[in-house]
Amino acid sequence: MARNQTVYVCSSCGGEAPKWQGQCPHCQEWNSMGRLTGVRPADARTAANESIAVALEAGPVNEQRLSLGIDELDRVFGGGLSLGSVCLLGGEPGIGKSTLLLQVAATLAAARPVVYASGEESTEQIAHRARRLGLRGEQLALLSDNSLESILALSAERRAALLVIDSIQTMQTSEAESSPGSAQQLRECTAALVRYAKRSGTAVMIVGHVTKDGAIAGPKLLEHLVDTVLYFDADAGSRYRMLRATKNRFGPVNELGFFAMSEAGLREVKNPSAIFLSRNPQPVPGSLVMVARDGGRPLLIEVQALVDRTRFAAPRRVAQGVDANRVAMLLAVMSRHAEIALSEHDVYVNLVGGLEIGETATDLPLALALVSSLRNVALPSTLVAFGELGLTGEVRPVPYGEERLRELHKQGYRRAVVPRANAPRGGVEGLELLPVATLAEAISAAFRSPS
Repeated sequence: MARNQTVYVCSSCGGEAPKWQGQCPHCQEWNSMGRLTGVRPADARTAANESIAVALEAGPVNEQRLSLGIDELDRVFGGGLSLGSVCLLGGEPGIGKSTLLLQVAATLAAARPVVYASGEESTEQIAHRARRLGLRGEQLALLSDNSLESILALSAERRAALLVIDSIQTMQTSEAESSPGSAQQLRECTAALVRYAKRSGTAVMIVGHVTKDGAIAGPKLLEHLVDTVLYFDADAGSRYRMLRATKNRFGPVNELGFFAMSEAGLREVKNPSAIFLSRNPQPVPGSLVMVARDGGRPLLIEVQALVDRTRFAAPRRVAQGVDANRVAMLLAVMSRHAEIALSEHDVYVNLVGGLEIGETATDLPLALALVSSLRNVALPSTLVAFGELGLTGEVRPVPYGEERLRELHKQGYRRAVVPRANAPRGGVEGLELLPVATLAEAISAAFRSPS
């Protein structure tokens, strides 16, 4: 005998409640509770437990990972895709999710069996895209079906090393009595895929549609079920793509990979700093290069600032790529400790390339770029800066200082304004360091003629 059990699931956090409420009791979000009816065995509580306990042994563990044939993708995963793991890939329509997974499937299919299941395209359409991209896979099985049971049966029959689901919103399981894409189907299908991956050792990669807010469609519970969550991001009209890991049980979180879309599919970008350094051939006021650290690597990014006398009662403050509240704080520090008042000026700051940086190492280069624009004096094109500014006007150190210095030296820069605590005692060969302790010292050092 089976009985129906109705619960209400929050679409924001995945929390459950036995009855409908206007406000989620877990995350306090309003009007986010949706009805979810599931079928569970009546004697589930008395069923025999077949779980097997395993002793924890100290010592090295040989974790098996699949190299995906793309170094940038392996970096995001933390060294490759773990066997038996489940990855959820999200992104805007047309950004390249299906293209990337088809490339990965074809690469792995040269040596291992792979199943690529699509509920949105026919096998002819998938094969046509593979031919257009020049992909071949001797052990790649294409399947156009939205029945999860049929897909899992084929994957088990072929003993697939990788199973690709494109997309989870089109899948349907007989265990849930609702249409594809509903909260109940999403939950049951994802849970079934997780159980299959852990039992068989097959790696599963799932494509997830996103909402207008950029979050993966469906209950937040989907992200809790899977092992890895990746998001594709890109500027409108740009051919560059950024892939970020927002959750990773087997590797670093917030690791970033860079790709470029071409006629032959997605290609990894070996030197991502080149994306963010499209500068003018001649030095211009308000432009400066900084060394940021996003994920596990340092990146050289051009910081642009524009200061103009305001024509309105209240000056404008516009920030792209950095926190606007952080910019407002920098303006107060500059006014109080460097006697640079911008209360009668509009201020615009931008990070070239569309990247958003949340670390505090942007403080010092932003302040120097603002002073450069205000004075209409260009900073040297070989100058780089990084550092955090405190409310008392001091320049504070930032993590991974020596790694940042090695990266800028590798890119051909010769001078750097850095916090005094980040300057190595022996210096860096071929690099002139300008260690500073206060904002006033930093401004004086940046605008001083090279020695």
